[in-house]
Amino acid sequence: MTYLGIDIGGTKVALRAENGTQSQEAVFPWPRPGSTAHDDLDALATQVRALLASTHGPVASVGIAMPATVDGTGRVTTWPNRPSWTGLDLRGALHPLFPGSRVTWADDGDLAALAEADAAGCRDLVYLGVGTGIGGGMVVGGRPCPGPDRGSCEVGHMIVDSAGPRCDCGRRGCVQAIASGPATLRRAARLRGTATTFDDLRQGLRDDEPWAAAAVQESCAALAVAVVNLNELAHPSLALIGGGFADGLPGFTDRVAAAATALTRPGHQLAPVRAAALGGLSSLRGALLLARGTHSGFGVPG
Repeated sequence: MTYLGIDIGGTKVALRAENGTQSQEAVFPWPRPGSTAHDDLDALATQVRALLASTHGPVASVGIAMPATVDGTGRVTTWPNRPSWTGLDLRGALHPLFPGSRVTWADDGDLAALAEADAAGCRDLVYLGVGTGIGGGMVVGGRPCPGPDRGSCEVGHMIVDSAGPRCDCGRRGCVQAIASGPATLRRAARLRGTATTFDDLRQGLRDDEPWAAAAVQESCAALAVAVVNLNELAHPSLALIGGGFADGLPGFTDRVAAAATALTRPGHQLAPVRAAALGGLSSLRGALLLARGTHSGFGVPG
């Protein structure tokens, strides 16, 4: 019996099929910027067929990690990174790709938090994933909070600086507007005075370049504010920093931990801030947990 996990990101999609002890993975970029939802779904279908070509047995269940906001009817209400998806009937679009399979989806941040909680053996944690945006979630008592029937935990849209840069949601000062991968690279380019790639930034940190350290420190400070605020609200046992962008930068989590510690109130213990165990794979692993029905904390559409 095969289970398929799909992590749909803003710029790329990761797939993993598991059948007993065998597994196969694939990652592919979305079509060019400005592509339509139809183009994207065609690309997804092509990649899924290629991945499953050598898989034995039918796909029993598919779990999908979604960054878009999806309402209770299965319709995409907003997705700034892929605006052509807005209004898409997700149920109607995805089920034809997987005839005969159970198809479920949930917020990618919530799924990442559940996967990290599962890996850490921790029933109460907060997770922030740094990538194209800022995803994340809270797990309270082993279940996602606030719960799927009440929406996802949008930690990336917590306001940490009301006078900060404008977020793609339209507000100013969201964590995502300051600490996401693209926001950090834009800041690094301004400080450096030239176009800057992720590899440039990583090497700059290794070489202790002031522009690289300053660009990353501002992101880490914003994440620290978010961690401290979540600590005040939920009193987690653990705070984890993950996502492909954070995972690839040396010392990133240590900077967040130091900044969060500096904001701690006397007499109030801060949850340990650590690097997520699954790196950039949290949402994909969460999608597989969803496909397998490992966590009952979701009431997602079938």
